[in-house]
Amino acid sequence: MTPRTPKVNRYEKIVELVFLSRHEKGATEIPFTRDDLIRAARKCRIEVPKNPGDILYSFRFRSPLPEAIRDTAPAGLEWTIRLEGRGQYRFVATRGAAIIPSEQMAETKVPDATPGVIAIYSLGDEQALLAKLRYNRLIDIFTGVACYSLQNHLRTAVAGVGQVEIDEVYIGVDKRGAHFVLPVQAKGGRDKLSVVQVEQDLAVCESKFPNLICRPIGAQFIKKDLIALFEFETDRGEVKVVSEKHYRLVEPDEILDADLVTYRSRPL
Repeated sequence: MTPRTPKVNRYEKIVELVFLSRHEKGATEIPFTRDDLIRAARKCRIEVPKNPGDILYSFRFRSPLPEAIRDTAPAGLEWTIRLEGRGQYRFVATRGAAIIPSEQMAETKVPDATPGVIAIYSLGDEQALLAKLRYNRLIDIFTGVACYSLQNHLRTAVAGVGQVEIDEVYIGVDKRGAHFVLPVQAKGGRDKLSVVQVEQDLAVCESKFPNLICRPIGAQFIKKDLIALFEFETDRGEVKVVSEKHYRLVEPDEILDADLVTYRSRPL
């Protein structure tokens, strides 16, 4: 296991103090602000980060919340952090906050069409993953819709949520002529997909693309050339995984006749 860094330990002290100072037994939502983070840092005699939002990013996508916070979650729920607007946040107890690739999912081999020069110069896991999705048409393959990249790293503000960033936005067209918007969140390394980020993507699509069918997509590196793709939908107000597939990028000669026979018998 990777040892915790001093920075993460400092962040734990700050977020733990903010949470415990406001938590009441049985609570499922706890609002707090950017100023609360700054006051907690000073109370702990910790240098205030230049961007206090870095504290929250660590616990939303990389590290688990401190044990003292996790232990207070109601049965069957876990704490997440949601944006509520500029400088406004909320701890929320929810089901299945982290989205983890299934270890039982079958793999599908896809000929790797990533240009070699792109593979050499990709800057970081997230950029490499986005490039592999794009050059191998994995979003098209996964959804069964013709998809086109509209913009990557879309930053926008949404009322009641605040500043949101989507890793890449695709626009899709199906055989009927229906139009789709597909916000994609890509995670590599230690970062994890989260229902909170999917909720934000849905809010962006509702605000910016109200006439398009929104199909939120999550992408996660499992290994260097093994990619998990998820599609989400909301069910009674909760984000649920509606589809999950694992794609392994291989050289063309690694796809055998036996593989094609197997794929032919799989349901669409």
